[in-house]
Amino acid sequence: MRRSLIRHGLLGLVLWTGAGSAGAAAENPSLSQLIAQASPGATIKVGAGIHHGALLITKPLTLVGQDGAVIDGDGAGDIIRIAAPHVTVRGLVLENSGTSLTNENAGIFVEQKAADVTLADNVLSHVLFGIYLDGSAGTQVLRNRIRGMTELRVPDRGDGIHLWNDTGVLVEGNDVGGTRDGIYIYISPHDRIIGNRIHDVRYGVHYMYSNHDTLSDNTSYRNSAGYALMMSDHLTVYGNQAYDDTQYGVLMNYVTYSEFDGNRVWAIRDPEGPRSAFALDGDGKGFFVYNSEHDRFHGNWISDCRIGIHVTAGSDDNRFYDNAFVTNRVQVKYVQNAFSEWSWHGVGNYWSDYRGWDLNGDGIGDVPYRPNDGVDVLLWKYPTAALLMSSPSVLALRYIQRAFPVFTPPGVQDSHPLMRPPALLRSSQGNLADGQRH
Repeated sequence: MRRSLIRHGLLGLVLWTGAGSAGAAAENPSLSQLIAQASPGATIKVGAGIHHGALLITKPLTLVGQDGAVIDGDGAGDIIRIAAPHVTVRGLVLENSGTSLTNENAGIFVEQKAADVTLADNVLSHVLFGIYLDGSAGTQVLRNRIRGMTELRVPDRGDGIHLWNDTGVLVEGNDVGGTRDGIYIYISPHDRIIGNRIHDVRYGVHYMYSNHDTLSDNTSYRNSAGYALMMSDHLTVYGNQAYDDTQYGVLMNYVTYSEFDGNRVWAIRDPEGPRSAFALDGDGKGFFVYNSEHDRFHGNWISDCRIGIHVTAGSDDNRFYDNAFVTNRVQVKYVQNAFSEWSWHGVGNYWSDYRGWDLNGDGIGDVPYRPNDGVDVLLWKYPTAALLMSSPSVLALRYIQRAFPVFTPPGVQDSHPLMRPPALLRSSQGNLADGQRH
């Protein structure tokens, strides 16, 4: 009778954990035994109590946790390893994976052969990697809570959710903290990273060599960088938030043919005093655009950063319009050798320090906005000259440069600056990001 119930997925498991006779153990099979005995497609309900990990799933089945069900990895290897397609793991508490970066120990490890896996509503704590997808397709990672091993140095931790050579993956609604990177995507095209909350890590979302992905409605805070996007193209990045990150809101390195729409970045400030465990040499930049071309930036809000946006290293042929740059200490740091127009089809950007006028009331400033002058360029090339910033001679030079712009260095000009900030920021829900802290 018991085996029949297992085959038809009807057994609610309450694992007996005390010591006893061999006969008692036979009446209370371990979770690994139940998985081995279950027929393909079965549902196993894991009852309250502490069960032991190193579970291997090699057939399609569903593992569902009841209230109080905990699987303890005992600090060795993966807690659950999935090596079959069409597996669902839902509602479990997983604790204490192994600590080997070489073996990529994880709370849940999904092998390449395991397509169409669903991992939902699980709580993973004290895990090296939280969820590791090793080449799977069509996996869904939904609403999980993941906490890493904060006693380890940051380089010795794994990532909260790690994608390697995966395609068609949906990562949505997860909460990740205390790992190395929150979500790491490597050589993984056509994936969607949506509505996740990531905090207290190095990079909130870290892209490498991944194309045609969507990154939307995520929230990053208390990280070194919110979104580190590298060596990728055709990304759609919209409706994301980054605040209280210490170095970068959005860091771009060789990102091409991508769209940044309706993202909100604020309070990115390189902290004074001792550097944090995640500190990089970022200077508190809202956006850092490095060696990135053919991208479009519109509807973004960047405020209260030390540097609103830094563009450098051959970042050409990008389009900036309908963005808001608000009360950044330096609105734009543009280190290029070519002039760049930051408006499109008569629509520029909003600048909180614009001092122009709008006589005809069309909402567009009548005089262009130039965020930098020759003195700025001089200071960027010769940083030690900053010691003279408040000297009468430098102040006089800056006044003369603005009043009589005989020497106009290559830089940014917005010929159609907006008199008011854009009314709405895009998100997948169509709402203005509320900016509230969590």
